[in-house]
Amino acid sequence: MAAEAEEMSLKDKGNEFFKAGNYLKAAALYTQAIKQDPSNPTLFSNRAAAFLHLVKLNKALADAETTISLNPQWEKGYFRKGCILEAMEQYDDALSAFQTALQYNPQSAEVSRKIKRVSQLAKDKKRAQEVENIRSNVDMVQHLDEFKSEMSEKYGAEECWKHVFSFVVETMETAVKSWHETSKVDAKVYFLLDKEKTDTEKYAPIVNVDKAFESPHTHGSCFQFLRQYADDSFSSAACLVAPKSIISYPQVWRGQGLRKWRHSQQDGFFVQFESPLLRKLWFIPSSNEKGKTLCRDPEVLDISAHEVFPRLFKEKLSNS
Repeated sequence: MAAEAEEMSLKDKGNEFFKAGNYLKAAALYTQAIKQDPSNPTLFSNRAAAFLHLVKLNKALADAETTISLNPQWEKGYFRKGCILEAMEQYDDALSAFQTALQYNPQSAEVSRKIKRVSQLAKDKKRAQEVENIRSNVDMVQHLDEFKSEMSEKYGAEECWKHVFSFVVETMETAVKSWHETSKVDAKVYFLLDKEKTDTEKYAPIVNVDKAFESPHTHGSCFQFLRQYADDSFSSAACLVAPKSIISYPQVWRGQGLRKWRHSQQDGFFVQFESPLLRKLWFIPSSNEKGKTLCRDPEVLDISAHEVFPRLFKEKLSNS
């Protein structure tokens, strides 16, 4: 009886320290009590709670498992396990533990609240992982089937347009990755230079055009420069990348495109493809999800209404 009284005293002392927020002392007292009564599930449950507050999660989980093994029908062991797994962000396993706890105590409002909370956390974590996967695995090819068909129609055999298509994909993916990493892209025109004819010491494959949208005058001057650059550098195609934030609609679209704009204030950037045979314009919208910037699927725009620059190359009807 004396040992039992001492054991109860150790547990009660531990409870007092626990209530006072001294979890380290509480855990030490529960440990002393366990040495005297190693088959008492309440002591392991209490120490699990103390270890949880001390963020000693592996020790806490071990005590919760011991609690369950000593009394498999006591919901508190499963509740402790669920709380610890929640802290470990193992939400699916935590949910399973809480659901088991509810089976043994269906009236517990506390367990029901935990189930609701952890279910939402599990959904949020899953979506966050999906968002991160999308951000990490950029694949624009899957969105360009229509463009590929148009290239085949205009250019003919695949060997005539495959390198141009790869150029567009690479440009898009580079822009998307930049947007994901920094939430921005710089306004640039990428040129597909001729490997044999282009003087690469004089002509670079990328031209910055961030100043082009400051006024109608700079826009017109930049366009004239780019058209001459495309011709002099023997480029076969070009891709403009420009953030929506720098586009001044009246000067670029002269009001026409603005009336047809369907994306309201949504942020994002434009990719405009230029070649003698084909022109194409996409808007890649952006959103913020789970604290991460995420590019959405590219959307084809009417280039006659929304062109960011006029035609850079002299038009050809077919690859002949």
